[in-house]
Amino acid sequence: MRLYSGMSADFIRETARNQIAERLRAAFFTYYRYNPSPAEVTSWRNSLRAMKDVLDIVSLHDHGILLEYQLPLSSRRIDCIICGRDEEDVDQAVIVELKQWEHCEAAEPERLLRSWVGGRQREVLHPSVQVGQYRQYLEDTHTAFHEGRNPVRLSACSYLHNYLAGEADPIRASKFASVMLENPLFDSDGADALGDYLRNRLAQGNGRPVLKRVENSHFRPSRKLMDYVADSIRAQSPWVLLDEQLVIFEKIRSTVRSGLFGRRKQVVLVRGGPGTGKSVLAINLIGALLREGRNAHYATGSRAFTETLWNIVGTRSRATFKYSSATSHIVSARLATVGS
Repeated sequence: MRLYSGMSADFIRETARNQIAERLRAAFFTYYRYNPSPAEVTSWRNSLRAMKDVLDIVSLHDHGILLEYQLPLSSRRIDCIICGRDEEDVDQAVIVELKQWEHCEAAEPERLLRSWVGGRQREVLHPSVQVGQYRQYLEDTHTAFHEGRNPVRLSACSYLHNYLAGEADPIRASKFASVMLENPLFDSDGADALGDYLRNRLAQGNGRPVLKRVENSHFRPSRKLMDYVADSIRAQSPWVLLDEQLVIFEKIRSTVRSGLFGRRKQVVLVRGGPGTGKSVLAINLIGALLREGRNAHYATGSRAFTETLWNIVGTRSRATFKYSSATSHIVSARLATVGS
């Protein structure tokens, strides 16, 4: 899902005429059936005007634009994706995270800063960390970026158009050096540098077919992501199945196979009190199903438990382990053809 899709020339024209925020507001209401907050509409208006200026400066007028692009199986939305081809005729896309920050403070946790967000001071991800996670998520789960002989190459950066960062600014702390090298950050003095970054990847334009390629692709985890999660689960010795757990495990795997190949929907309920190993069983099922090439997901009703899984297996597992307040512990699977 996205709130806006079009060509950069149209985006520039609509933004210059102060129409873009209203387009997004209307699309938001059509999809969600309620209006976005006034603060979000103001954020769109201000940040997209800054983005329009960058595209105009470097004459990127033949490029696909996606705004407020929702990540698969997530409520998170990417601010802006720009699509086109580089000088070697390779399909490229660049994620741009737009922020209205004016200052921030250091925070003790490794990848966090403190900034004024949502009406109060909060600990939040460094912009380069945040946009890097979005890039990894799409590369792991979106077929345009991992399937076929020539998947779309994906890059990511952030643009803090109200922020002027000095050399000693916390946002440039040494602990962020490597992630900023991979996913660069541009401040209010960096419009030209951001324009060069985009032009180096999208110089040829011709963004319409690349845009269509991204929009017409599907959510399907990559083989690399499946192997990564499965191997991480297998390496955890506390998650070994014992006795009846293993019996139930094999019965469920058999049911999954018959359900998938018989094209019949089936539900398996496993009952047991606290400490009987239901979670361990579900985690091992996810690992086994992913190793078999299934598109499998694990949804739990505990945010704390889900975050613990993310910490143990790694942040890339967010595409597999999901939190939902409407669930207890659910594993779902379907047959998937996956790329490398």
